[in-house]
Amino acid sequence: MNTIYTAPISKLTELNNLFIELTAKNCNQRCKHCYIDFPLTKTVKDFISIDVIKEALNDTANENLECIYLMGAEPMTHPDFNTILRLCLKRCSVCIFTNGSFINEKKARFLKKVEGESNYEIIFKLSIDHYNEIKNDDIRGRGSYRQVLHAIKSLIKYDFNPILCITDYYQEGKETLLKEFKQICQKIGFEAKDNNFKINNWYNKNQPTEINSTNWKSLDCENGRILTTKGIYTCPFLANDHRGRSGSKFTDFSRKNAIETNYCATCIENQEALFGINFDLYKD
Repeated sequence: MNTIYTAPISKLTELNNLFIELTAKNCNQRCKHCYIDFPLTKTVKDFISIDVIKEALNDTANENLECIYLMGAEPMTHPDFNTILRLCLKRCSVCIFTNGSFINEKKARFLKKVEGESNYEIIFKLSIDHYNEIKNDDIRGRGSYRQVLHAIKSLIKYDFNPILCITDYYQEGKETLLKEFKQICQKIGFEAKDNNFKINNWYNKNQPTEINSTNWKSLDCENGRILTTKGIYTCPFLANDHRGRSGSKFTDFSRKNAIETNYCATCIENQEALFGINFDLYKD
């Protein structure tokens, strides 16, 4: 007897997280494990316009946004990044996904000033993938390890509380990574707690994972949507992927999506949302 496979459905319970893709392909690093397929050139000009962001903020005025996430590729390459940051801080807290290469003491001081102009906070998710400098730079590029440690030191000097985003590329396990990274942070004067680390499974696009379970704990698509230059999509993994398209504007977008991609399998196995912040833990 033939059976027809029906993909499970995820429903947006509440729009708490608005992800904004400031650029899809512009980044100054080429990390081995990145899920983005980058062009050969590093001079892509695909920045989202401020008008598109303003429209999205107006259209979501009645939604219960807790945080706006500025992401990319590398969001701080956007020529209007500072203006966009200030605009979003008028609405709610803002989380910046970054590799840290644009953050030094001067920039951290400026960002603290921008935060002080708002009633909300700026949160940083800094990408670093191994506690060993050689292994990290093998993944992310030469010099990236020291860049991100310098960014951490600059941010904590101005009382920011960054989250370190770690992809378990070498599959060492969260317990090992947490122990080793805490020691690194202690050496540079950052008294990091468990909630300062976000350790995710690696999405290996060369060895896709099949969906073997429908018992997920938390998915980003249940509380968020991402705005791109091409419209609205269910999650950052599926930004600009037709399988994740939710609509063209927030005035009329889908609150349901099929759990059917290899990305979805990675999210289910991770057991926690890969991109959104659990504020119940972060505030502890």
